[in-house]
Amino acid sequence: MSTQTELEIVTPGAFASIQDGGRRGHRRIGVPWAGVLDRRLMRIANALVGRAEDAPVIECFDGGLHVMAHGGAVKLAVAGDAVVEVDGPEGRRQLAPWRSVTIAEGEALRVRKMGSGRIAMVAVAGLEVAQVMGSASTYVRAGLGGTDGRALAAGTRLALADGDAWGSDRVLAEPPAADASPIRLVPGPQADHFSAAALDALVSGDYRVTAEADRMGVRLEGARLEHAGAADIVSDATVPGSIQVPGAGQPIVLLADAQTAGGYPKIATVIGADLGRLAALRPGQTLRFARVSADEGARIARAAEAETRALIAAIRPLPADGIDLVALYTGNLVDGVVHALGAEYRPLH
Repeated sequence: MSTQTELEIVTPGAFASIQDGGRRGHRRIGVPWAGVLDRRLMRIANALVGRAEDAPVIECFDGGLHVMAHGGAVKLAVAGDAVVEVDGPEGRRQLAPWRSVTIAEGEALRVRKMGSGRIAMVAVAGLEVAQVMGSASTYVRAGLGGTDGRALAAGTRLALADGDAWGSDRVLAEPPAADASPIRLVPGPQADHFSAAALDALVSGDYRVTAEADRMGVRLEGARLEHAGAADIVSDATVPGSIQVPGAGQPIVLLADAQTAGGYPKIATVIGADLGRLAALRPGQTLRFARVSADEGARIARAAEAETRALIAAIRPLPADGIDLVALYTGNLVDGVVHALGAEYRPLH
């Protein structure tokens, strides 16, 4: 009798949940999209394990995720600037992110910590999650999707489908570089509810991410944005990226789990191509905004999509021993080396 292969969540870290491309088409009845905060990371992680780009993944924050294979081998991939470790019979070894790895039964993988950003996506070959309203994404506030509508907890076991056709492990040798450029936004839809100087203030100074930052939104602290009149409006639709400004004048950027309507005026909207970068900022980090037109936002979106497709196309198989010799040999392994004998050393002929 065959044994069911499972992935155990030993510890979930700061917050880990099952997410996919999101629960689209239901905002009119008050159901948020949910879904991953960074679609590029999801798509790359899934491509590394040979899954559909919008298949469910484990989204985790700030490191601490620890998973273990039971009942058979499990193929996983981590996308994000993460420090990854594998615990096996030969002890603990560090593993580069942006690649897949197959861990044997009883072995474990840890996302130890994050470098730049705070979000990592872990794709799992064979992960099967029941859909609710067309998506497996976890929306904790309404108890939808994922594992009984909850975030992943220690002891949770995720059932996996047969992995006979997984193929070799894969790597993205040149992952996307960290981008510290300003977060771009399009003014509106209620820019006229603010003073003439408010939008200029929004794009001319630094804003700090406060501790009130989660999957629902990010509250910022910086220059106060003055309303032209009342700080409230008749509630209307919001989308991820909407920048609401309550009476205190400090902006709130809505993210995937945010409400579908609200009564604060929206001074601007962060473009979709930059929303993942904003969501990945940690409390205490600062950012700057830059204004673009709607047409520019559409052009940027097309360019970002082309870049993502190029990254996915660059993923290649690793050899059976898991060592990426191409990356090893093309790297500058001796840059900055100084000979121990100093500048007067001359080689013998």
